Amino acid sequence: MGSRFHEHWPRRPFGVRAWRRRPALTGADLVSVIVTTYDRTDALDAVLRALARQTDRNFEIIVADDGSRPQTAQVVARWRSRLPVPITHVWHEHTEFRGAEIRNRAVRASTGKLCIFLDGDCMARADFVATHRRLAEPGWFVAGNRILLSRKLTDDLLARGTAAEAWSLAALLRERLRGGINRLIPALRLPLGPLRKFLRRGWQGAKTCNLALARADLERVDGFDGSYVGWGLEDSDLAVRLFHAGVRRKEGRFATGVLHLWHARSDRSQLTTNRARLEEAIRTDRVRARRGLSSLGGDGQTCAGGTIDGSSAQHDRSPSRQDS
Repeated sequence: MGSRFHEHWPRRPFGVRAWRRRPALTGADLVSVIVTTYDRTDALDAVLRALARQTDRNFEIIVADDGSRPQTAQVVARWRSRLPVPITHVWHEHTEFRGAEIRNRAVRASTGKLCIFLDGDCMARADFVATHRRLAEPGWFVAGNRILLSRKLTDDLLARGTAAEAWSLAALLRERLRGGINRLIPALRLPLGPLRKFLRRGWQGAKTCNLALARADLERVDGFDGSYVGWGLEDSDLAVRLFHAGVRRKEGRFATGVLHLWHARSDRSQLTTNRARLEEAIRTDRVRARRGLSSLGGDGQTCAGGTIDGSSAQHDRSPSRQDS
């Protein structure tokens, strides 16, 4: 699949001068952190706690809820008064996994110049937003990576409310030696400079558990493709279409790594169908989503208060201050 993709991929000039281009964002530009979730309130609570600890506070949180029960809205409501940033809850009815569509609904409810996608079981370290802001650049998306936590460590952290996102490298090393995490490399911080653009045409491994791109580039390809239903490859499809549109990849490794809480293996019964969709996107050089941002109907609901209001999109823009 990858070789066919690269055979007809247009080459672009690349060098140190391209790396030194002016950043996409200033400190005054709002960032939107879009957190995808479905019926996992303990993990979402930990993710929101980690986002409350960010050193860069010029961002908003959009919880993209793929049809959870009311308990998820209750978690969002509890955090609203404790977060130093605004939070909005976007929900649609759950039929089956529709990660692409609910992310599009969250994008539509957001206002940031940069969109950072984060899964609802991935805890970000304190410099996560600040680092993505620094790495942001027009015409490039940033693909970060993750550390996988064991089931035992995940259960212990969630039961105790331990803030593992604040652990030192030494603490993570101890967990690595105990088998609590699968690797240590994503926690390292290295100034890679122009090497961050080494894989500028590779779509493999770009996942929405840790992915950032300019709103303008996302709108250019009409967002995620909502025709992807069931687990798998909607993030790869986005990356492929971004490449077709001339947007390149920038590595977030050694800079933006997150801690990914354990979860059971997802249902992959739709993976074959989704793989066929991805192969079609690669083969046809298609840029825009078949069912993207522009095709959204009005069946989603947006909540900025304690109850869901499907009649209009409301956003809480006056957060109070504080820090599961």
